Amino acid sequence: MRVLFWGTPEFALPALRAIEDGGHEVAGVVTRPDRPRGRGRKPAPSPVRRYAESRGHRVLTPERPRDGAFVDLVREVAPDISAVVAYGHILTRELLEAPRLGSVNVHASLLPALRGAAPVNWAVARGHTHTGVTVMRMVEAMDAGPVLARSELPIGENDTAALLTPRLAELGAALLADTLARLAAGPVEEVEQDHAAATYAPKVSRATARIDWTRDAREVACLIRGMDAVPGAWSVLRGQPVKLFAPETVEGDSGRGFDPGHVVSADPRGGLVVAAGAGAVRIGEVQPAGRRRMEAAAWILGRGPRAGDRFE
Repeated sequence: MRVLFWGTPEFALPALRAIEDGGHEVAGVVTRPDRPRGRGRKPAPSPVRRYAESRGHRVLTPERPRDGAFVDLVREVAPDISAVVAYGHILTRELLEAPRLGSVNVHASLLPALRGAAPVNWAVARGHTHTGVTVMRMVEAMDAGPVLARSELPIGENDTAALLTPRLAELGAALLADTLARLAAGPVEEVEQDHAAATYAPKVSRATARIDWTRDAREVACLIRGMDAVPGAWSVLRGQPVKLFAPETVEGDSGRGFDPGHVVSADPRGGLVVAAGAGAVRIGEVQPAGRRRMEAAAWILGRGPRAGDRFE
């Protein structure tokens, strides 16, 4: 089949490779325009653009894919199907229906759970024990189209969003490859989602990543793991923001008698333990403002926290 691929970040690359490996013709690759990146804020291509150009694919970078001129261009490309993976724009009905077989999307959750921009982050932050990927038929409503295929993945106690993301990308790529092969052979059963059961995963931000220490220890640990590595869960100590990583809930009564956010202990051997609304959390790694990510023990040996300090 002639496949028009839509994608932007690293997450989309395994899917594009799977399309190539499946013997399909890549009719073109649509990705977001170059954006300022890094300390110099110089325009840089997306990971998908870099890879697509290295493979000699035709690359399209519309500022406004909704424009009628771009819709006409897609029709001229004449793909059999569009495959969309983390592209970053809502597509109009005209774009979705331009290919002969319409458009499919790889979404990093088990729909209808976690529709939206950040399903991996929120699966971890909300304490889910499993997640997965869904290939769905695209409709104008967000992540609401009928399901063509799903595949599940467990979430371990120490998994973070950063660890899960590449695993889900590979799982989604394999599921997309299988779905395209089935579509090439004939019609595929499409199962409507249970819209009443839908949950949502909004875009994460610095505000959503701030730790609420009044939550219980497991909820705090899940948030920290869900925001790792970007944007990074954070709190304020002595008037300065600090990002916190690698949490572990502490068994027993370690947090009893301490107000939420108080440092229960801070020594290189026992680590950094902070009281939550119920229980306590041991923090394995930190990133103080303007510094690199480091072991909490190294921070404690320097000018880090002391018992009795309070994170706010």
